[in-house]
Amino acid sequence: MTIPTSTRAAVLTAHGQPLELQELPLPAEIEPGAALVRITCTTLCGTDIEIWAGKMSFPGMLPMMLGHEMVGEVIAVGAGTVDALGEPLRPGDRIGWSESVCGECFGCTVLRQPVACTARGYGFLQRTDAPPYATAGLAEFAYVTPGAQKLRLPAEVKDTWASAAGCAAKTVLRAFDRAGGVRPGSRVVVQGSGALGLFATAVASISGAAQVITVGAPPARLDLARRFGATHTVDISGGSEATIARVQDLTSGMGADLVLDFAGAPGIGPEAVGMAAQRGTIAIVGSTGPAGDPFPLSAIMGKELTVVGSLNGDIADYFRSIEFFRAFADRFPWDELFSAPCSLAEASDRIANMHELREVKAVIDPRLPFAA
Repeated sequence: MTIPTSTRAAVLTAHGQPLELQELPLPAEIEPGAALVRITCTTLCGTDIEIWAGKMSFPGMLPMMLGHEMVGEVIAVGAGTVDALGEPLRPGDRIGWSESVCGECFGCTVLRQPVACTARGYGFLQRTDAPPYATAGLAEFAYVTPGAQKLRLPAEVKDTWASAAGCAAKTVLRAFDRAGGVRPGSRVVVQGSGALGLFATAVASISGAAQVITVGAPPARLDLARRFGATHTVDISGGSEATIARVQDLTSGMGADLVLDFAGAPGIGPEAVGMAAQRGTIAIVGSTGPAGDPFPLSAIMGKELTVVGSLNGDIADYFRSIEFFRAFADRFPWDELFSAPCSLAEASDRIANMHELREVKAVIDPRLPFAA
């Protein structure tokens, strides 16, 4: 196809307001290591919703384009552009990509942890009024920068699954790894019944937990959690004390060996400590917002708890999440996490739906025609 010089995109110009459809320029030349991609699928993440709502914001970030879980077809490449495994990328390849890293800083070279890169950059943090303009998912075409780590995708992994693997799934798998995994026969509590919490519920079940207790709301999400392997669910509408008491009751007063935070609500910390078993582990993953409710450190000391943080994921986690979907494609009804695809023009409505918990994961296909 002819290499486009511009792309239609849905742009966030003000928090909490509908996205604006704009025509954005595309680079005239593709840099060495870069690629131009036609977006075939973008799945919206909780981070997208928090940015749209203004819960995650900083001066100078707008205007911007949301979407950091996406899949696309390579249209053009720069000199020497390769995938994450060093194989040349060519037009026609189907890829996903992770955030860009420098490969030279302390985090990249000494820690060998790309998530600690001091120059780590997400495509959705690129302003749409400055070059290279379109680097995120809510557009027909996206410019994939040289530092973004590109992953060629196997045909058997659906676009929606591969797209969600780019953030939600890799974040969950990294969290389990950081927490030391699931001991077979153990008790696991998942805080949160959004996309990450539901995926984590499935991972805990597959990993051999005897009890998988998903804590969240609304009831429809908890019903879905049971379809993804939850042995029990706890509705948070009764408040923190009732939630903790219910988990303790379900675990015969022992508490959970592993508690994973995928919710980020203010009461997450005290609840996690209250639900954890003696010498249990708590993984903090979803607490990206304002400071949470206080709790005494003596409670961590008294239970001899291990508390770990886990930040998103890197290209290794992304690769493993793709392999996870390949291995467990038939284990759970993954498609039930995703809504029917819609066009860029409908993205604002889908964001509002997710904000109001009416959808788990919205799917945008920029190739779809706009409704008349």
